[in-house]
Amino acid sequence: QVQLVESGGGLVQPGGSLRLSCVVSGTIRNIRAMGWFRQAPGKQREFVAQISSVGVSNYADSVRGRFTISRDNTKNMVYLQMNSLKSEDTAVYYCAQSTNYGLPKVFDYWGQGTQVTVSS
Repeated sequence: QVQLVESGGGLVQPGGSLRLSCVVSGTIRNIRAMGWFRQAPGKQREFVAQISSVGVSNYADSVRGRFTISRDNTKNMVYLQMNSLKSEDTAVYYCAQSTNYGLPKVFDYWGQGTQVTVSS
């Protein structure tokens, strides 16, 4: 089965930076689009960013200009660089892998999540 494992979460002060990583393994044949999502306490899971197999990225308005998604296909890794963090960014962050080509993307493989807490 396809497996995704996130890491890099932790406690950071407002205005600080954090880099999340996700390693992908399993039986999926081709390189697929990857995404980052997050779920804050009491809220539904929301889209954060996605990156295509060739590196084209899209971002939620709430993180645009502050977060950067990237990938290293040779290492089966996807990253989320988070700068200028705000308390509103506090959430469990999940990476996901798409299961379709074309648009809109469908993400059906998910990791367990990593906690990001932004607080003074």
